[in-house]
Amino acid sequence: MPYQAEISRSNPSCFLFLLDQSGSMADSFAGSAGRSKADELATILNRLLASLVIRCSKDEGVRDYFEVGVFGYGGGGVRPALGGAAGSPPIVPIGRLADEPLRVEDRSQKVPDGAGGLVEQSVKFPVWIDPRADGGTPMTEALAQGQAVLADWVGRHPSAFPPVVFNITDGEATDGDPSAAAERVRSLATEDGEALLFNVHLSERRAPSVEFPSNEAVLPDTFARRLFGMSSALPPHLQTAARQEGYDADAGTRGFVFNADAAAVIQFLDIGTRPANLR
Repeated sequence: MPYQAEISRSNPSCFLFLLDQSGSMADSFAGSAGRSKADELATILNRLLASLVIRCSKDEGVRDYFEVGVFGYGGGGVRPALGGAAGSPPIVPIGRLADEPLRVEDRSQKVPDGAGGLVEQSVKFPVWIDPRADGGTPMTEALAQGQAVLADWVGRHPSAFPPVVFNITDGEATDGDPSAAAERVRSLATEDGEALLFNVHLSERRAPSVEFPSNEAVLPDTFARRLFGMSSALPPHLQTAARQEGYDADAGTRGFVFNADAAAVIQFLDIGTRPANLR
């Protein structure tokens, strides 16, 4: 069966994040107390990267189970979005990511106080990605550049669990229909299966979200149906993960969420980054 390759230091997998950084990302994000989509997405991604580091941490240090790349696309075109020394190559091992953030900030978060309440506590928060919001939405070019980078990665890791790509956007591409570019991403394959492309659409208003759909008929417009068509079906282990979180997932379920607020994005990325067979 595909999507069963063991993930280890000698046979890592890859996560690639494509982030919409167009001008509309300066608008407020649903469910985020007035913060912009750009600010909230940067916080969500930085927190996710930190959790991936923790997932790979053992007594002797961070094991390179994953390699990670982040591209932003907006007014400046498509560019690597990782800051710090880790941002020089397009895809870096998770151990290097852990060692080389852009900076580490002191942030406040609410934690349980042991008596049923919450208390503010200062925590160290590593930052690899800063928010940006300007220009158009060159999604087609972002997918093309992602495909080129991953073609090289697949050539160097022929037996690996296939790469997983997350395209996170709040609007339609301004450089043509991205469907063909998305198909080329999904056609990349290792011996364990084809690359997985998941799409997340961000909402600036409180509207019903559509999470992990199996049929495009539940989607409200042509744009949503296009993103659905660009999205990979969930492999069996992610179907299981989605069901564990209360979703009705089956073999036709796509890795796609439309009109996502902050909470929906966090849960989607948590499910989508769960490995099948981590050693």
